[in-house]
Amino acid sequence: MFSTPPSAAGFDSQQFRSALGMFATGVTIVTARADDGSLVGLTANSFNSVSLAPPLVLWSLAMKAGSMPVFSRGSHYAINILAADQKALAQRFATRDIDRFAGVSWREGAGGAPVLEGVAAVFECANRSQYREGDHVIFVGEVESCHWAPNAQPLIFHGGRYYTELPI
Repeated sequence: MFSTPPSAAGFDSQQFRSALGMFATGVTIVTARADDGSLVGLTANSFNSVSLAPPLVLWSLAMKAGSMPVFSRGSHYAINILAADQKALAQRFATRDIDRFAGVSWREGAGGAPVLEGVAAVFECANRSQYREGDHVIFVGEVESCHWAPNAQPLIFHGGRYYTELPI
């Protein structure tokens, strides 16, 4: 049995992951088109705004991800913010070794990146810059187009579970 060694701070990666899970996030599916025309997409909750002028957003991807070559070399990607009724879609795009796009409705966005139908919002991005940090690459995208559904409720991820928005 392998165990994760404690970091210099005195905690292991599972403790770190559990603490991070206390931060509620939205759920996205980041999509792109490979050079050969095939479609790639994955579920991610590592999304955030960076700048209003110019309009920049960021997300991150593990360096060992099979889709890394497509995202690192591609000119564009779309960040699809999932709506509360799209939990099954989030799970589908987090599943390995399946055709994630089979039966999924989408349209072609900037640079050929798939824009999923029924999402709460979408950011169509030019692949502006990338930064290697730890075991991930941080992608900064320059937003060329964005759209949102004004009355959509977002899908939320917290503590390893999906939730919908509840007003206080």
